[in-house]
Formats: sequence, structure tokens, C-alpha cells
Amino acid sequence: MTEDVLAGDGIWSDESDWEIQDLDSEAEAGDEIAMPTLAVVGRPNVGKSTLVNRILGRREAVVEDIPGVTRDRVSYEASWSGRRFWVQDTGGWEPDAKGLQQSVARQAELAMSTADAILLVVDAVVGATATDEAAVKKLRRSDIPVILVANKVDDVRAEAEAASLWSLGLGEPRMVSAAHGRGTGDLLDDVLAALPETPREGTPGLGPRRVALVGKPNVGKSSLLNKLAGDERSVVHDVAGTTVDPVDTLVDLGGKIWKFVDTAGLRRKVAHASGTEFYASLRTKSALEASEVAIMLIDASQPLTEQDLRVISLVADSGRALVLAFNKWDLVDEDRRLTLEKEVDRDLNRVPWAQRVNISAHTGRAVQKLVPAMEGALESWDKRISTGRLNNWLKEVVAATPPPMRGGRLPRVLFATQAGTRPPTFVLFTTGFLEAGYRRFLERRLREEFNFDGSPVRISVRVRERRERKK
Repeated sequence: MTEDVLAGDGIWSDESDWEIQDLDSEAEAGDEIAMPTLAVVGRPNVGKSTLVNRILGRREAVVEDIPGVTRDRVSYEASWSGRRFWVQDTGGWEPDAKGLQQSVARQAELAMSTADAILLVVDAVVGATATDEAAVKKLRRSDIPVILVANKVDDVRAEAEAASLWSLGLGEPRMVSAAHGRGTGDLLDDVLAALPETPREGTPGLGPRRVALVGKPNVGKSSLLNKLAGDERSVVHDVAGTTVDPVDTLVDLGGKIWKFVDTAGLRRKVAHASGTEFYASLRTKSALEASEVAIMLIDASQPLTEQDLRVISLVADSGRALVLAFNKWDLVDEDRRLTLEKEVDRDLNRVPWAQRVNISAHTGRAVQKLVPAMEGALESWDKRISTGRLNNWLKEVVAATPPPMRGGRLPRVLFATQAGTRPPTFVLFTTGFLEAGYRRFLERRLREEFNFDGSPVRISVRVRERRERKK
């Protein structure tokens, strides 16, 4: 019965149904255990993301048969033989990259300098190139363990060709086929031998709250993450859709650790997307589902678009706490502010409860105001109202404003209980169905009384089962 309560409306037959157990998965974010990091680097299109997926045992990194799909350094949690570690996928590294590729290469270099061990992936079919040799030269300057991986060794014949990679001077190349899984088990054994038990730079174990940065492409999500983190954590470029994989990082704000996830911009419906865009959309939705609060970035200097409204609907449907961050506020003049207020009143009527902050990720204007907005939204998202207090309030509201009659009868609200949190979910036990308008009225009054700013509130109705009269 209780699973149906959280799913939606239904019927009830006796008062024992009122004793609803709290079913929401309120598993508190556990302490982040400090784990070593393995960076996977190499030139473009050698199969790094495919190898990452093989190590993880699941399809996480976006893979497509064109170079340059991965751009940011993206961390995933992996385990092998009972040991857990971070795997960091990177974009293709090239020594003389320009423009966007230069930013991608810089991210790969940051991964090389901060990792506890490195996998240098080389295409065994192509053999060692000048770019591979430049990467080896760079890696030799550090004291970090480096394992040379000869990828695309699909059969014994390819092993003979891969033997030429000894010439790179990194010792024996580990021959694998990331696409088919050949040799990856032995490679992971070598990885565990190279990784230290604890990372060089420990991760604080403070159980961070999880924040998803969402919005349409090129709205400034990566710029905001870089501004909050204080370094270049995500690749930023004028090209829309630069971010493909969700990029997560721990950020210290207001004396508290937050786990931010920079997601790919949602350009269109998943059903209409293809290739990289399709998988990026799936990753974004997964990141949103794994988060607790979402920061929805909106370009304040431009009119609200259908893409903005689609992403907001996605967040509202997910049941996550929400903060609306109107970015590029430094480009907004007085006329645009008046127009924007009208657009918000007209188009954002589905989430009038969301917290609003006006920021500029480029200049850093008011980004510090995001912290109290997120804290307030999460407080509402976690809030629980006692059954006694809830029903005393409900009796007063229903007495002052009864529900509309239905079928010539006046529905009575007999009892209410909070069935869950995250988001707050309430169940009303009644003698008849309550109209949608009356439910919205109750939700509005509920928010006014108990302050659920920043969090969605769900109300379901359980109508008493009609019993046939005995003849």
C-alpha cells in the first residue's frame, strides 16, 4: 500500500492505512573516503574513454568513433579486487594544440600532475607517433608511476606489432583491447600495484551535498564551476556544447564541502538526439538524479527559450531542490530587467517556489549568494512536519476554505500525513476526490505555513473505498 502512496493517488479501506512508514531513501551522503586517482591520458582517439568504461565495468564515459569527444577531465569511482580508486578520463593531449584543443590539453596536463598513477594509452595499430613521444618526454619529468597501455590489440598478430612500443622507454607495454576486454584484468592488477594506498592529496571526508549545474548549452555552467572552484576545472569555450561528460569536483564554500557536477547542456529531447548528444543527455539526467539540489543557469541577457523551460521541467519532474541562477547579469540593462520579470511571471509559473539569484560567472558577481540559496532549498527539501502539527493546520484551512463539491457531495479531508522527504510528500485521506485547483491551493498554503522555499512539494489523495450496503 505504501509504495502506491508515494507513486500517486489511490484508495484506502481502513484507518490502519494511515500509519504510513517513511519510504524515502534518506541515505545520508556517506563520508567521502580518500582514494587514489588513476589518470588515463593519451593523444586523441586512441580509445581512452572505451578503456575507462572497461575499467568501470559500465558505460559511463561518452564514446563515439570520432576524435575529440572527451574534453574535460572527468572522475569516476572504480573498484578492483576489493580496492576502490578514482579513474580520471581526459581529453586528447597534443603538445601544440590551439584554441579549444589547447584548453582540452591543459586539462589532461592537470590530470597528469595531480594523479597518483597514470595510464598512457597508445594505439597499437598506428604505433608510436611524435605526439606519443612528446607525452612520454613530459611524463618522465614527474615521479608519478606511468603504465604504458597498447590498445586495440585484438589478436596475437597485433601483439607482435605492439612490441615495437618498447622503444618509448616506459618498459613493457600492457597489451589490451578495450573494446573487447582482452588483457584488462591483468592491466588492473598492475594498476593496483602502482597505486598507493592513500592519495598524495587526501579528499576531505565531510559528506558533501551534491549539486548539479544544468542549463542549455553555452549558458556559463563551466565558467561558474571554475569561478566557484577557483581554478580551471572545466573546459570553457565559445563553442556551444563544449562539455560532453558530467564533470564533478569538490568545492569548499562557506566552510562546507559541496560536490558540484557540471553537466552537458541539453539541446533537445533525448528522443531526437543522436550520437554524442544522445549519451550526453543520458549522463546529464543520471547526474541530476544523483544530485540533491540543482542550479539551473539561465542567460539573463537573452529571452527565455524553449530549451530553458524543458530543462526546468526536467528538474521539477526529478523532485530535486532548485535554485534559479540568472547568469550574465552584468550584461542586463534596466529595460531588460523589466522584460525579464514579465517573462519569469509568464513562463516560470511551474516553479514559483524556486530560489532566485542574479549572478555573473564571468566577473564573479554575487556567486557567493548561491550558498545560502542552496542551503535554504536543501533545508526545505529535507524538512519533516509532525503529524499532529500538520493535521491541526489542515483542519483550520479546510474549515475556512472547504473543497469544492463533486457529484453533489462535499469531500471531507479526514487525515493527513507526511509520507516522505526529499522531496516532501504528503498524503491526504479523504471521502472524495479533490480537484487539482484545490490541491494547488493546499500546496500554496502549506508552503506559506511551513516555508518550503526552494523545494517541490508533492500531494497525493487517497479516497476511501466505497463499501456496498448489506441488503
